[in-house]
Amino acid sequence: MDQTLVTPGLDAGLGASADLSIVGLFLLADPLVKAVMIMLVLASIWCWAIIFEKLIKVRQLRARASDFEDRFWSGGSLEDLYDKMGDQPNDPMSAVFSSAMREWRRSTARGLTAKGNEFRASVRQRVEQVMGLTIMREMEALEKRMTFLASVGSTAPFVGLFGTVWGIMNSFQSIAASKNTSLAVVAPGIAEALFATALGLVAAIPAVIFYNKISSDIGKYAARLEAFSSEFGSILSRQLDEGQ
Repeated sequence: MDQTLVTPGLDAGLGASADLSIVGLFLLADPLVKAVMIMLVLASIWCWAIIFEKLIKVRQLRARASDFEDRFWSGGSLEDLYDKMGDQPNDPMSAVFSSAMREWRRSTARGLTAKGNEFRASVRQRVEQVMGLTIMREMEALEKRMTFLASVGSTAPFVGLFGTVWGIMNSFQSIAASKNTSLAVVAPGIAEALFATALGLVAAIPAVIFYNKISSDIGKYAARLEAFSSEFGSILSRQLDEGQ
C-alpha cells in the first residue's frame, strides 16, 4: 500500500501545534488581528461598565423622584420643603424644584409678583425657562457616555469582520506558501479569523440591547420631569393670579 501521501509524523505535529483554545487563538493570531481582538474586548468591558452604571443610576433616580413627589404632594408648605432641601438637591427632580423656587424667591424679593400682568407674565416665563434649562442640563449629565454604547453597537461587528477578513487572507497566504491544504493547516487561521467576528458580536449585542433599554428608561424619566415641571409651573401660576 502507498503510505507516502501524508507523513504521519508531520500530520501529528500539525495537529499537536493547532491550539484552538481561546488563548491559543489569540496567541497565534496576526498582530493586527490581535489589536482588533484587544480593542473589542476593552470596548466590551467599558460597555458593561456603562450599562451597570446607568441601570443603577436610573433606578436610584426613580426612587428619589418617588420620594420627592411624596413630600411635594404631602400638602406641606413649598417654602418649607425648599428650606429643608437646601441648595444641594440630590436628584434632577429636586433640582428642577429648587431652581424654580430660587427664581420665584428672587422675583418675590424684588416685588415683581405684586406688580402688573406684564411683570407676572415675565416671572412665569423666567421660572419656566429655569426649569427647562435645569431639565436639559440634568438629562445631558444622565445621557453621558450613551453615545459610546451606540457607537460600539453599530461598529463592533464591522471591526470584528475586518479582523476576520484579515485573518482569512493570512490563512490563504499560509496555504499558498506551504502548498498544503490539509485541515490541520487551514483550521487555526480560519478559527482565529472567526474568533474576531465572535468578539465583535459579543461587544455589539449587549451594547445594542441595553442602549435601547436605557434610552427608553431615560426617555420615560425625562417625560416624568417634564410633567412635574408643568404641574409645578401651574401651581406657581395660580399663586401669581391670586396676587401672592
